[in-house]
Amino acid sequence: MNEHAKRIRKPRCFLLYARAPGDLSAAEANRILNAFIGDPALPLAIFHDHFIGQPGGLVIFYVETPAERDALLAQTQLDGWHVEIQPLIFSHSPAAFDEQIAFTLRAYRGVNWENLQKEERHSYGDPSREAETAEEE
Repeated sequence: MNEHAKRIRKPRCFLLYARAPGDLSAAEANRILNAFIGDPALPLAIFHDHFIGQPGGLVIFYVETPAERDALLAQTQLDGWHVEIQPLIFSHSPAAFDEQIAFTLRAYRGVNWENLQKEERHSYGDPSREAETAEEE
């Protein structure tokens, strides 16, 4: 476990990266991860997605108190998974996470986040099937 995460006291977002054990299907791993982020005993999950190629996923949690931090670090729902948890620097709230997306796009690519949010993007493949199989459709 990340020793730095144990010492965090101020509100901020944490990134959780989790790879499922090899004997779990993608569908089962996704079910477990979805149940995990919905657990009201854990901090608020503000973003998640699942992996293609390796069942698992990533979650951004908003950790507001030391008690929420401790609950996240002590979680047992993902026992047997490869789990890494990292506190984030600039994303100290859900709004700051959103602003960090906007800043990254603007500062490093000259792209406006609000404009991107309004664009209609075609969906290729079947995301539900990809979630079930962890394979690109």
